[in-house]
This record gives sequence, C-alpha cells and structure tokens, in this order.
Amino acid sequence: MGCASRLNRNAKTGKHAERHQLVHSTETDVSASPASDGGSGGPESNPQASGHSGDVLSETDNVNGEGHGSSQVTHHNDSEPLENMAPISPVAQRMVENYLNSDNKMPGGHCLRVSKRRFDKAYREVYGHSVYRDLPERIATPYYTPKEVFDFLYYSASGTHIGWQSLPIEYRGRGNAGAIVYAGMGTLVDSLGIWGGQLRPGAMLQVWRYRSDYELVVQGTNDKEFDPYGHSFIFMGYVRDEKNAIKGLRIADQGFQSYRPLNPNDYEVWWGVNLSI
Repeated sequence: MGCASRLNRNAKTGKHAERHQLVHSTETDVSASPASDGGSGGPESNPQASGHSGDVLSETDNVNGEGHGSSQVTHHNDSEPLENMAPISPVAQRMVENYLNSDNKMPGGHCLRVSKRRFDKAYREVYGHSVYRDLPERIATPYYTPKEVFDFLYYSASGTHIGWQSLPIEYRGRGNAGAIVYAGMGTLVDSLGIWGGQLRPGAMLQVWRYRSDYELVVQGTNDKEFDPYGHSFIFMGYVRDEKNAIKGLRIADQGFQSYRPLNPNDYEVWWGVNLSI
C-alpha cells in the first residue's frame, strides 16, 4: 500500500507522481490483513496487503489528540466556517467534533488507516463497542466473514480468485462508501450528488484519480505492478462562490490534501456515503 502521508505541494501530478495506492490483494498471507482476525480459513480467504514496502495497513498511525468535546460544528480554519448544516448521524457528528478539537489534524501515514481509525474511534465513543459487532450477518460470503467483507471493501481489495469474486461487484472499488453502504449504515452518494450538494459533514469518501484504475480494481487484478492513485477522507463542508455555487470540498485526511479544498478536476471517480448510524 503506497499511500503518501504528505505530497510535496509543488510536485508534479500524474501517472508517475507519488500516489495513494489503495488496492489490496486477497491472495496470500493472512498476517498482514486488516481483517486477519476474521478467520474464515482456506487459501482463498487469506488476504495480504500488497504494494510498497513499509506501508502495510496493519502499522499503527499516531491519530491521538482527537478527543470529543463541543457539539458546535465549525471548520478547522476558523476564518471559513462550515456550511450551516449538521451531520445526520451521531458517528458523523462525533468524527467532525473529534477532528475539529484535535491538536493533530495531520498525523501522516496512510490515508486509509487514518480515515478508518477516525471512523472506528467515533463509532466506539458513540456506541461503546466496535463497528464489527454491529455488522449484519447477511454480508458474509461462503469465503469471508462479515468483518472480512467489510474490511476488504473498505480497503478496496482486488483479486481474481473465487473468494474475491464473492464480494458484491457494485461495491468494489468504492472503499469506505461501498463498505458502509453495504453494511446498511449509510446512503451512497455518487459524483453528481457530491457536487450537487448532497454530502453532509462527516460523510466519508473514496476517490480515484483515474477512471481506468478504478475500473481495474472493480474488474479484479493480481498484477503486483498495478499502482492505482486513489484517496480516502472525511468531508467537512462545501466551499461556494459569490453566487452560492459549489466550487470545492473541505476535507479531513492525514495531511495529504486537507490544506486546501478539493475541486472536481482533482479526481475522475468520486464515491461518498452519508452515515445513518
């Protein structure tokens, strides 16, 4: 997994730029898997994070200092408050609060680990236990437990074997949005909805710089050289022009792009989820 924690803001972008590789292989060793305690067994249910060395998702990031506090929703840049709209779920509200109250808004590390950790932390604070306890049994497959299915979808796992093919194709490559929607914990928002103003603060997004990368993730690949460029983050609010038209998204990530609003041209594929939990 080759997701950069902070890209040089003056660096060139493109196919050969430093990138956020979100793809997992679900082929080999279980020890490096984010779902390694799911334990459904068998050679086709033993996942491994693939990609650049030293960036395995099981590593620990420093996301401390994001405690909860006031319920007031204001943007981390005090001069530019969030839109006057509240999250529609307690978990989304808590993620926003935790981020705004954090002294460490750019912890570095992998975008997926940071967004997942923020989501998990907020869920535990609201419900008192892990999200895995509340996953519906219906999302399990003959090859994977609910936890494994949730994690493989969240981390945009890819493969070609029959176990991976048991993951629902309509949610592959949609990252956090696909996993949360499939678990019945939110409402999917596509690119038209995202840029049409449908996101709520605390929504989670998975994006891909190139549509061809996204399509190959969905189709499935075991190519060890495949290096897609995607990103995972939390929506904080819209940026609007003088005519109230949306021109950007303010986000919370690990520091890669949260220093500026995102615009529609940053990525070719956009998927989001408004949480309902």
